[in-house]
Amino acid sequence: MYLRRRFYLLLLAVALITGAGFGFAPLYTVGRWLVLLLFLATLADIILLWHRKAITAERRLSSRFSNGDDNPVTISVESTYPFPVRIDVIDELPFQFQKRDFSLHLPLSTIHHPPSTYTLRPTRRGVYSFGHVLVFVSTRLGLVERRYRCCEPCDVSVYPSYQKLHQYELMAISQNLQEPGIKRIRRIGNNTEFEHIRDYLKGDDYRTINWRATARLSRPMVNVYQDERSQQIFSIIDKGRVMQQAFQGMTLLDYAINASLALSFVAMRKEDRAGLITFADKTDTFVAADRRPGHINKLMETLYAEQTDFEETDFSALSVAIGRHISKHSLLVLYTNFMGQVSLQRQLPFLQQIARRHRLLVVFFDDVELQEFIESPIHNDEERCQHEVAEKFAAEKQLISATLRQYGILSLLTTPQALTVDVINRYLAIRSF
Repeated sequence: MYLRRRFYLLLLAVALITGAGFGFAPLYTVGRWLVLLLFLATLADIILLWHRKAITAERRLSSRFSNGDDNPVTISVESTYPFPVRIDVIDELPFQFQKRDFSLHLPLSTIHHPPSTYTLRPTRRGVYSFGHVLVFVSTRLGLVERRYRCCEPCDVSVYPSYQKLHQYELMAISQNLQEPGIKRIRRIGNNTEFEHIRDYLKGDDYRTINWRATARLSRPMVNVYQDERSQQIFSIIDKGRVMQQAFQGMTLLDYAINASLALSFVAMRKEDRAGLITFADKTDTFVAADRRPGHINKLMETLYAEQTDFEETDFSALSVAIGRHISKHSLLVLYTNFMGQVSLQRQLPFLQQIARRHRLLVVFFDDVELQEFIESPIHNDEERCQHEVAEKFAAEKQLISATLRQYGILSLLTTPQALTVDVINRYLAIRSF
């Protein structure tokens, strides 16, 4: 049982009236009756609330949350009290959200309360633990309230952003609409890939005869080939210290993970094969490129478990791993960050080595807070010097992009919030050539 604020205010008023009775005797008698009345009202309020267990609550939420997106949580409260009640709901949220004042207030005028929905935006992957749903009920008197503990605690896994995958797919489709009656056939180089085996027909090229199938079936069989329709797209994610910078609560690493999942989803819908590599001081994860059903779930599960140990990035180890695992010419999308021209020069020989065998797109990040500071007004000489230094750092980012293009390496300088859309647009532009 909890005494509400109204009870204490009324008690204070009764105490003042009773105290005033020492100066004016009739008020003392009034105060005594008010004390009795307050006691009876409180007792009646307790009886009304505790004569039955009349509140049930249900919390509905997805078994997994999408990182960086708004995830809905619905709470339904049902009252079987024969009179209207005021309901305050406190959901015990996971500690990662750091919300200590969260509550829902349902009006007094209704008996059957409609479901209440709120949203949560996680900024880190992992397991989030919800506690109980606490429901505090009071009557129209509002002197005491009863607490109900509803809903068992549950855990929710926060995965890389998956809510907007279909939205990105529609965006990719809209950028590749064809004129009615015209069918475009995309040819990647002059390569062919095996499709199936069929019976030999007169006029077939003898060089396509499959001798093993012919011997097994005792009749001529030939291989059928088709023009290569897909390419390999590898998302390569740097998990080193440079990717731990935070923006709007999320690290650059999490932005890169979300973008790589969306890019893989779009690439597979465009009949390309998507793969994944993560690295820091060594290559940690390699997922071969594929586009079979269920592959996107494999990528999501792999990205969900990715963590960093804040080691220094080793691009030489990445170059060796790519040479070992990827033999076919592929599009490699590398998510990393360069703090300046000096850091680029240390890694440039290894990037050149990778770009000789594959088409390499280096994605790195513009400092949003630095740009906001540059655009802010200048008030004194000290701020003028600070702006000059900031502009130098911003110009160095553009110089990094120009240096990469000079060595035949594609580059994309973008902000964290625009990363996913910019990467997909660049992929579509590369694919159209």
